[in-house]
Amino acid sequence: MIDQSPVSQAFIGLIILPIVGNAAEHVTAVTVATKNKMDLAIGVAVGSSIQIALFVTPFVVLLGWILQRDMSLFFNLFETSSLFVTAFVVNFLVLDGRSNYLEGALLIAAYIIIAVAAFFYPDTGAQSVL
Repeated sequence: MIDQSPVSQAFIGLIILPIVGNAAEHVTAVTVATKNKMDLAIGVAVGSSIQIALFVTPFVVLLGWILQRDMSLFFNLFETSSLFVTAFVVNFLVLDGRSNYLEGALLIAAYIIIAVAAFFYPDTGAQSVL
């Protein structure tokens, strides 16, 4: 898909794959949040992220090695800073144990900012040109 479309590898890895891979968890989190069970909604969302970080990502790298694809767990500066900023913002929002619409809007805005940056982020080969 990367070779045949203008979509960057960062956008697919940071935006498309997590949305598609965790569609059931997203639906569950939204459903229980509408029923005002925020502890369960946050638990599902955070558990889903931990599942991707600790199981799916290393599994895909190992699967890539088996299929003779050059893959690693090396994250460039953009991916590392996106992960750090996201964890930092979520930590501050979850600390007080309460939420409101403004915190949700902040999370959506942060996601949109990361998505736009990932869409325009150059691929590995084009980074040296910049």
